[in-house]
Amino acid sequence: MPLSPLSERNDFSAVIIRTDFTDEAAWRRVTAQLESSSHHHRDLRKHYVVIDSPELAHADTDTILTALSTRKDLNGRISVVFVADSATMRAAHHALLAIRTLTRKDLGDDTHEVVVGFGREFRTVPGAVNEIHANLQLANMNFEDFSSVAREDSEGVFRAELSTAD
Repeated sequence: MPLSPLSERNDFSAVIIRTDFTDEAAWRRVTAQLESSSHHHRDLRKHYVVIDSPELAHADTDTILTALSTRKDLNGRISVVFVADSATMRAAHHALLAIRTLTRKDLGDDTHEVVVGFGREFRTVPGAVNEIHANLQLANMNFEDFSSVAREDSEGVFRAELSTAD
């Protein structure tokens, strides 16, 4: 079954789904950036679940969301996943694709319509993954807070730490 390690994650572990396997050196740079941004340096597993998904190689957002939706054990517990795709491996900043996983069923019709206006995905540098995931899990911030900042970036990438004290 695709994405099987997800059942082993805790709620505060961000999910990184690797869908591109063409550049091992680039992947090592991505994981190094993830590790250096973690409070548990050198132990990627404390904050992240990394899933190598050859079955999702070159998958688009809809395919990834479909694979996630088949997981009944998640029950809306994952609001965002981060995808290491071909764009991640090619770009100098190695920005991952952050994908909102909550659907109309999870959010309700009115809320879903509002949040869809902000999009269901944006790019983020690996060093910001923990910040994004933790703030979403704690409901300090929402997906739109991060995606709107990414939209303002010249390359469409979330790069900076945001203050949660607003």
